[in-house]
Amino acid sequence: MERRSFLKAATVGAAATAIAAPALAQTMPEIKWRMASSFPKSLDTIYGGGEFVAKRVAELTDGKFQIRVFAGGEIVPGLQVLDAVQQGTVECGHSVAYYYVGKDPTFAFEAAMPFGLNARQNNAWLYHGGGLELVREFYKDYNVINFPAGNSGTQMGGWFRKEIKSVQDLQGLKMRIAGIAGRVMAKLGVVPQQLAGGDIYPALEKGTIDAAEWVGPYDDEKLAFYKVAKNYYYPGFWEGGPTFSAYVNLDQWAKLPKQYQIAFETACAEATMDMQSKYDVQNITGLKKLVGAGTALRPFPKDVMIAAQKAAFELYDEIAKENPRFAKIYGPWKAFRDDVQLWWKVAEFSFDQFVLTNPVKK
Repeated sequence: MERRSFLKAATVGAAATAIAAPALAQTMPEIKWRMASSFPKSLDTIYGGGEFVAKRVAELTDGKFQIRVFAGGEIVPGLQVLDAVQQGTVECGHSVAYYYVGKDPTFAFEAAMPFGLNARQNNAWLYHGGGLELVREFYKDYNVINFPAGNSGTQMGGWFRKEIKSVQDLQGLKMRIAGIAGRVMAKLGVVPQQLAGGDIYPALEKGTIDAAEWVGPYDDEKLAFYKVAKNYYYPGFWEGGPTFSAYVNLDQWAKLPKQYQIAFETACAEATMDMQSKYDVQNITGLKKLVGAGTALRPFPKDVMIAAQKAAFELYDEIAKENPRFAKIYGPWKAFRDDVQLWWKVAEFSFDQFVLTNPVKK
């Protein structure tokens, strides 16, 4: 009798549990957010980072949490996404932190520092090297919480109307270059210009600027820069592995159910892997098309690289002396950079160097 009662109770309990799970899901609220992107829809991989997050969030919440993505300029200009999130004009945004170094150069740490970390190293620093905690503390002052949500890998050095043979050729050169990299290049005589992606081609065509950097072969080919500037330089030493970010208004974040917060954070982490792997595939064909169209592929002269690296770290020391928020992150970031390079020299660099300089003979 006791056994029958136990089995009956167990059966009823199991049934109640089975009913409870979907019932719980049914009680979750329907939430609709807007995401302002800094990027045009034509750049499907960068703009697609925001769309990827929105799609995965919907999938992970059974369609209860919907995010609608708006391209740069549809709600706010591309370079004002952070402001829109901070002020609550939109609940979230998808952008890149170095667009906002005019507010504070500390923003650059999350995205990319000239001669800093490559994509994998940046992920390591952010996720397991203490970087994300430091950067999020900084973002609190802007009423924003940030999530890594994309990476392009090392970018190209950009398009130049004239060949660059030495540091002297940079004197007075007007170049579209974003973020703290513009201040580094200014130390070498460049006149940096901040232009949105859609404004670069006409500026190059008219000669308003002499050079411009954007992303890499896939996106650059689509924007047809090769038609107005034939010299394509590498590497983009200011962007060894830039992280793209999803920004969320802190007040809106606090209102989200925990399950939705987890879904959003998971979607952003997946977006980082998705964007990086897409670019690694797309840049192959992009580069082939550009070279086939007559693009002159050129490495930056060594004296330019040496001078730029020296200028970069001189600049960081100068900023750290006058900006305590920058200094607070710069010390740990620099220590991590030094340590991770010791490891990279042992296995990663030696492997890549051998494979790339010793191709398999057919």
